Amino acid sequence: MTGQTHRPHLRFDPERNDTGATDTDAPTPYARYARLAELHSLQRPLSAEPSEYTFIVTTQVMELLFDLLHHEWSAARAALRADDLGTALAALRRGHHAQDVLVDSWGLLAAMTPGEFGAFRPVLGEASGFQSAAFLRLEFLLGNRSEGLLEMFRDSPAAYDELFAALRTPSLYAEALGVLARRGLAVPAVPVTARYRADPAVEAAWRAVYTDPALADLAELGERLLDTAERVTRWRQRHYASVKRTMGGKPGTGGSSGLSWLKHAAEQDVFPELWTVRDTL
Repeated sequence: MTGQTHRPHLRFDPERNDTGATDTDAPTPYARYARLAELHSLQRPLSAEPSEYTFIVTTQVMELLFDLLHHEWSAARAALRADDLGTALAALRRGHHAQDVLVDSWGLLAAMTPGEFGAFRPVLGEASGFQSAAFLRLEFLLGNRSEGLLEMFRDSPAAYDELFAALRTPSLYAEALGVLARRGLAVPAVPVTARYRADPAVEAAWRAVYTDPALADLAELGERLLDTAERVTRWRQRHYASVKRTMGGKPGTGGSSGLSWLKHAAEQDVFPELWTVRDTL
């Protein structure tokens, strides 16, 4: 023993900044670990409107939660591919908690008046939440896929390549249906790059799952996936309601159709057969 403090091998050193120099300004190990100085330096309003600060913080919180959800859903997807239902269910449950916080985060913006939002909206320019690569990764994971959406990232090679790869990786739902197929249920192959469309054969497979006591573990998977899907719908509904309250039917920033697009999204069920199968159970 040399008397030196043992430090575990890390992929990064939380006491060092991106330049490799020791961060002597961080007052505590906690601040270094969580990179608090950097975190608290990222809120930079461009207008004098006080509500813009709330808007920026809320947006950044949502982006972090998008990353957390991607982590959990990716873990669930990998576990399903390996037929490890226990690990998949645990990841989905952790994701549910993140989704609940994500849905509730709209409350930070719920009371923003049209006047307050309008006071700083011009500084957004063409910026729109629709341009979030992290959000689009989640949509691709859910099976809501369109290669045309990659065009807005043509000038951002790293984001484009990541999304291109995500578009060609089976979705969370596709891997769940793969589990059903390997258990002997008649499930058609799911197109990888195309938007998922409901299939009567998939509904029939879920009906068999829910009516056969020997498949109770798969029924549990269906319920946890439905918990995920319901929270996606809540998120979309809160997004729609918040935009309707703060800006009405005006066109969205970034050229989106705004309220009409959000309403259409809120009406689309995720994992559709898990909803329709209830008509016949």
